[in-house]
Amino acid sequence: MGKQKEVGTGSPSGRQSTKRTPKSISRQFDLRDEIYARSQVDTSQPPTPYTFDSNSLLNNLPGIAYRCRNDSNWTMEYVSRGCTQLTGYQPEDLIKNHTISFESLIHPDDRQDVRQKVEQTLAENKPFDIIYRIRTRSGSTKWVREMGHALSNYHREPLLEGFITDITEGKNNEQRLINQMERFLALRRIDMAINASLDLRVTLDILLDQVMLLLHVDAADVLLFNPITQMLEYSNSRGFNDIQRHNVRLRLGDSFAGKAGLEKQSLLIQDFQAEKDHLGRPPSIAGEQFASYFAVPLVAKGQVKGVLEVFQRKKIDPNRDWIDFLEALAGQAAIAVENATLFNELQRSNIELTRAYEATLEGWSKALDLRDQETQGHTQRVTDITVRLAVMMNVPDEMLVHIRRGALLHDIGKMGIPDSILLKPGPLNVDEWDIMRQHPVYAFNLLAPITNLSLALEIPYSHHEKWDGSGYPQGLKGEQIPLAARVFAVVDVWDALRNDRPYRLAWPDRRVMEYIRSETGKHFDPRVVENFLKLL
Repeated sequence: MGKQKEVGTGSPSGRQSTKRTPKSISRQFDLRDEIYARSQVDTSQPPTPYTFDSNSLLNNLPGIAYRCRNDSNWTMEYVSRGCTQLTGYQPEDLIKNHTISFESLIHPDDRQDVRQKVEQTLAENKPFDIIYRIRTRSGSTKWVREMGHALSNYHREPLLEGFITDITEGKNNEQRLINQMERFLALRRIDMAINASLDLRVTLDILLDQVMLLLHVDAADVLLFNPITQMLEYSNSRGFNDIQRHNVRLRLGDSFAGKAGLEKQSLLIQDFQAEKDHLGRPPSIAGEQFASYFAVPLVAKGQVKGVLEVFQRKKIDPNRDWIDFLEALAGQAAIAVENATLFNELQRSNIELTRAYEATLEGWSKALDLRDQETQGHTQRVTDITVRLAVMMNVPDEMLVHIRRGALLHDIGKMGIPDSILLKPGPLNVDEWDIMRQHPVYAFNLLAPITNLSLALEIPYSHHEKWDGSGYPQGLKGEQIPLAARVFAVVDVWDALRNDRPYRLAWPDRRVMEYIRSETGKHFDPRVVENFLKLL
């Protein structure tokens, strides 16, 4: 006891404690005295008619409402029934640590962070708002968000009370997006290696590093097809104990790799040890204790260039995304092999990769539009007009691609805004506006780590700044605002006003243009407005 509590995420995406407890949570805990008293009396009798039952209210909320001691176990004094759905344990299992302590439910990698962050916020006399993982009764892991505060001198012992909700789905969606970004960047790194060097081994080493890192396999290699000998021959590898792999030479059609190359089809072996078809492999391959195997042919222009093999020492059942990414990496390897002799083909493949890059960004923007049915088509419209306006204002050609990408991703930060706010069919209140105004910051945090999008950040991060300095999030003024953001701001507002939104109907064109003119020198850069009116 006596230790104060902290909550951590245990992951790079963890959030710092906030300064504010949401009003809805504060109202719930204004009832704490009544809840505590009711938990001490006989609840077998039904409540008196017309009596407000705060216990029933909290017990029907999704998540855990709790009161606990600020000791080493977070000993629970009160736990709502939502505990069962969230953790698999009954409330009485946690109360007084009867079966298990709440401390034991926190993921071992997060416990220290949780305690430190709670101690820090309590020392500053602030409420806490933390994200971390728990282990449920079934052994599964869930992400939760906990918001709470200390009860000052309540019954002369340190007590905490708060609310814990399940955010696993949101964290999983976030992780999927991160995985997609990492995989896309891996393809980009390989492409950059191909551009930077004609040394095939260097490129294949980079490719295998990405395979090991992002697909989490134990070993991988590349066998190249020798058209003269008609054999698959060892080229590069990672993760093997067997040094004899340098001598591997396989005929097309022999062994797993040979079959994959001959048939130009990926091949999955989920029980590698049970298969008899190990032809062409040195005997020491059995000592590696591999359980699963995947072979992907490297095919360029319909011709087999080699085979990419991955090995795992435990059985795997890869999903479609995993297989697609492996096959994408194999495609990159095939391009690298082809480039060793035909440099001009690399030029074409680079253009194709750039198109895939742009298509990916457009896919992200379309996903955002799909979330808000009222704004479908908005992103593509404002992107096209913004690029046209930038050309009219003599923006250098090399910057136009970054302006286009920034326009496509201008609202990607809204992925972090709850639907209850983003899709609210009416005006936002003050607290909701505070949350909404964070979406440029969310966009910056999401995109800043991606080097290739650094020059495209100006629009997602600064398109809500205003010429007179009254905008957000930085309060920039005049030409402190990047030109790309100033250009986009006019187009964004113009298009938004001309289309229906959940909280209002579209304005007629005449009223929209009057508004644009009235905001010249206040919201908008006068020079941009002048060119925009000419463009229309």
